Amino acid sequence: MKLLFFDLETTGTNPARHGIHQISGMIEIDGVERERFDFKVRPNPKAEVLDEALAVGGVTREQIEAYPPMEDVYRDFVGMLSRYVNKFNKADKFFLVGYNNAAFDNQFLRGFFLQNGDNYFGSWFWSNSVDVMVLASQYLLAERPLMPNFKLSTVAAQLGVVVSEDKLHDALYDIYLTREAYHLMIDEAKDDENR
Repeated sequence: MKLLFFDLETTGTNPARHGIHQISGMIEIDGVERERFDFKVRPNPKAEVLDEALAVGGVTREQIEAYPPMEDVYRDFVGMLSRYVNKFNKADKFFLVGYNNAAFDNQFLRGFFLQNGDNYFGSWFWSNSVDVMVLASQYLLAERPLMPNFKLSTVAAQLGVVVSEDKLHDALYDIYLTREAYHLMIDEAKDDENR
């Protein structure tokens, strides 16, 4: 099974108006980590940039303007994907895995492909992604009323992952938390099935 754990940092919350400034993640194939990536991206020139969104990611306008152009990052990103997936084989794709990704990150990533003239997002990724927040909702049903919120860091800590508060909102660190949370829940479910 090919999993692409990913997280984005963006210039706002609306995929139609805002852009990506960081794409980070990790490729896992059959349970083995194969590659980590962390692309800094100069957002689409047409994207609106909100200072509040940049503050969440701890970056400035000057920093993101110095990042490589989105066209270059897109080319490098697709080049990396092609090392693991044959986009012409309909049975060879990644499952996108993230935290609250179905409603947010997936839409931005699809838009990133479209902005780079690529209408074949589905050649790389299955349409049904894995949202770790949804998995955690079921897994933590009984504990949810006791939790202050359902943010990634809170959920990861509830599952027993040690969380470094000072690293939150860096896309690569968020991937680490997402993957740890995913495996804690999925691996335990597999162990229960084998008993």
